[in-house]
Parts: sequence; structure tokens; C-alpha cells
Amino acid sequence: MSITFTYETKSARSAADAADVVVSFISKEELKQPGGAVAGIHPQLDEALRKHVEKELFKGELRETFVLPTLGLRPESHVIFVGISSQDHLTVDGLRDAAATAAKAAKRLKAVRVQQLLPQVLSIGTAVFTVCQAAQAMTEGYILGLFTRKTAKKIDNRRQSLVNTVAFTVTQALPEPLAAAASEQWESGTRRGAVFAESVVLARDLINLPGNTLTPEVLANEAQTLAKAYNLDVEVMDEQTCEKLGMGGLIGVGKGSIHPPRMIVIQYEGAPGDEDKWGIIGKGITFDTGGISLKKGLGMEEMISDMGGAAAVLGLVRILGELRPKLNAVIVIPTAENMPSDRAMKPGDVLTMMNGTTVEIVNTDAEGRLVLADGLTTAIRRGATKLIDVATLTGAVMVALGDIATGVVTNDETLQQQVILASKRAGERIWPMPAFPEFRKQLDSDAADMKNGGGRYGGASIGGLFIGAFAEEKPWVHLDIGGTAWLERDRSWEVKGGTGVMVRTLGELLV
Repeated sequence: MSITFTYETKSARSAADAADVVVSFISKEELKQPGGAVAGIHPQLDEALRKHVEKELFKGELRETFVLPTLGLRPESHVIFVGISSQDHLTVDGLRDAAATAAKAAKRLKAVRVQQLLPQVLSIGTAVFTVCQAAQAMTEGYILGLFTRKTAKKIDNRRQSLVNTVAFTVTQALPEPLAAAASEQWESGTRRGAVFAESVVLARDLINLPGNTLTPEVLANEAQTLAKAYNLDVEVMDEQTCEKLGMGGLIGVGKGSIHPPRMIVIQYEGAPGDEDKWGIIGKGITFDTGGISLKKGLGMEEMISDMGGAAAVLGLVRILGELRPKLNAVIVIPTAENMPSDRAMKPGDVLTMMNGTTVEIVNTDAEGRLVLADGLTTAIRRGATKLIDVATLTGAVMVALGDIATGVVTNDETLQQQVILASKRAGERIWPMPAFPEFRKQLDSDAADMKNGGGRYGGASIGGLFIGAFAEEKPWVHLDIGGTAWLERDRSWEVKGGTGVMVRTLGELLV
């Protein structure tokens, strides 16, 4: 998907620049003002809108759309009205939602060029958000709202968006030098928004690939291609190397599959000499049957999303490569396929992890924490001073938070708050899960140092605390995207299928 975003004044447009559709955001409060903000598109079209409002055919509710054909009264073929909050309650989340709603309406109309009229408040900024933040949010909304999943259908072109240009248009001209400053800020925000959203698209495309296409080796190849495109150091360890290094968790999970596991390490050095280094680890189980502890068949096809954490950190790699922040990071992806076979690990087996910890296997479907344990050790041995792991770790987090929020477990409240603040800027919800010592005690084993599962209750916390046991007392945050990495239906700028969740949160945190 390639979309050109421009910023211009309404007076600068000519008939030759006419878009296919024009979009106007409007609130319920504005609709109630006689002749106020409703006026301004065209006298006859304004009157048509007012009549529809009087009949309650359009109320200006959030994410509500109303489309009017212009019938030659304007150069554009249609006007799209989108409900939005009043200007004193407007947020960047609201702007992102409204832009995604407008994008989907434009897609349904098969529009190629869109003129997006900007409310006056976006021309000058507010105390709540900056012009740059507004531009970023709306750009993200358009790109993510227009996303269409790639499929293997023989004929799929009718589903694709045709939009290739979005012109953000200021409706009220500003005096210099305010106009120049606003234009510069808007273009900066658009650039950042495009990088963030396109990195989410990268993650979504990877998550949506079928398991017979995306194996651990193929995921490693994708990571190598991405890293080399940005001149980043990348290392892919095969199963022999992983075994020599003692990665018992990764080898144990992956040995049941004909597709051997890989450990992927990408180094980003934007601050040479700085001893601080982020360690970002993403779970890369390319397909999860549950192994010997086999999952139920219903819905198992969605387990192509079990590498959603790996996809998220690869999206972050793209953001780092594009924006080049002054920091250091090591991105680690332990990737495997969890399959039942005559070679697969069994309940009751004892594995020795990379740091020497022994683990009793009580459930082979609790495999993500095993590969992530070796992933954390790998990051630490490459200099990571603070750790974040992203994983579709548990179904328990979905019981607690549904598909609405990502669960977080931590050993460091300060780092957790930094992540939560970043998620708020991104509009991706995160909710802390308790890390009570009673949960950690449930991982005690009679046969080994630990076991890979505890009781039925508190599963999201217990799973996270297993990973935390390998953080070696470094600041660590675990993000459980078990409920948010995959959706059953579209939701605003999020889509059915792989969501690419946490790409933008990580981007907001680091960049």
C-alpha cells in the first residue's frame, strides 16, 4: 500500500486538483448549531445534510458516517461526513478513529484521491495535543483503516483499496509565520505516522501468512532481509548452534517439528558508547498445535498468530531503521513450530535452559515461556540492561481482559509506567496483572528447579512470572498479547485477523 499525504490550504486547490471524495468531521454539538459548522461544503449540500439530521438519519455519533452524492455541485463525486467529538473533547485517539472511519468509507466508494478537511482546532494545535501528534494519528488512521489482508484467492482485487492520495486541507488560512510552522509540524507528524502505520502493516502481513508458508526458517529469512535493508547486524542461529549454546527451551519446543527452530538476533546501535541497551524479545511460534498436550481443533487455524510477538518486534526494527533514534537495542526472536510427533517433548520431561535452570514440563502447550526464557538469556548475554518481551502467551489473559487490552507483568514499576504511557500515546490499551509471590510459588517443582505451569487460576500472571525468572533481576516487562494479537472482526483501525498490536507502543517507547 502506497499513499501520498499532502498538507495544503483550501484556497490553494484548483479544479484540476479535485479529489474523488471530500471528508468533513462534524460533532453532534456542531450539528445542533443552526447554519454553523454544517454550512461550508455547498449551500444545497449543507441544506440536504440539515434535513437528514432533522430526520435523525445522521446524528454525528462517534464513527458514524453519512455520505452525500454531490450531483455535480462540487468537483468531488461524494461528501463523507464523519461523527467526531466536540473540539474541547477531541483527542488523538478520536482523530485516529475518525480517520480510519473516513478511510473505510472512501474505500467503499472506490475513491482514489481523498480531500480531508481539517477542523480549525487542528490548524493551530491545542493544550491536549500538538499539530504533529494530530497529523501522526490521522495518518495512522488512514493507513491502518485502508489495510486489506492479503489472501490466496484467485480473484481478490475487488477487496483492495484504491486510495493513493490523501490531501489534508486547512479550512481557515493562518497568518505567517504560524502557517509555515503548522505546515512543518504537520509534515513531520505525517512522516512519523506513515512509518509507524506501515510497520504495523508489515507485522499484520507476517501474522496473516499461513503456517505452511511461514516456517521458522522463512521467518528468519524475513528478519534477515529486513535487517539488511537498514544495514543492521543480524545473526540467525540454526538448531545445531542453539543446541551447543544450551538453549534447551527452544530446542525442546521445536524438536517435534520437521521445521527446525531458529534464534534470531538483530543489533541496533544508535548511541555508540552508551552502556544502556534495550532487550526486546518477541515470541515466534509460527504455528502452535499445543504439542503432545494437543489443543482443541475448533479455532486452531488462528494459531498462525502465535508469532504475533515476533511480528511486533520486527515492526519495531523497521521503525528503528527508518527513524534512527539515538539508543541501543538488541532484538531477539526465538522461533519454532510446536508440533506433536515421536520426537516431541512430553509432559514429565525435564529441560535444561540456556542459563542452566532446569524445567519440568507439565504442559507442552505452555511452550512460549520456554522459548522466551532462552530469548531473555540471549538478550542479556548480548548486553541488554532492560528487557521487554512480547508474546501471545496465555488464553488466561483473554479471560481477564478479552480482546480489548494487553496484559502486563513486571518486576519494575517505573519501566512498566513508561510502557503504559507509550501505549496511551499509541492508543493501544495495556492493563497491569498482579505479580504476587503466591503466583510465583505455583511454579515450584518436585522434579526440577521450576515447572512450566501452575494452577488453573491466575494463569496470565503465572505465565509471565515464569519468564521473569530469567530476567536476572534486570528491569523487565512482559506484554501478553494473547487476546489482542488476533481479532474476530474489524474494530476501527484494527482489523479482523492479525492486528500488529504493540508495534506502535514499542515505537512510542523507544523513538
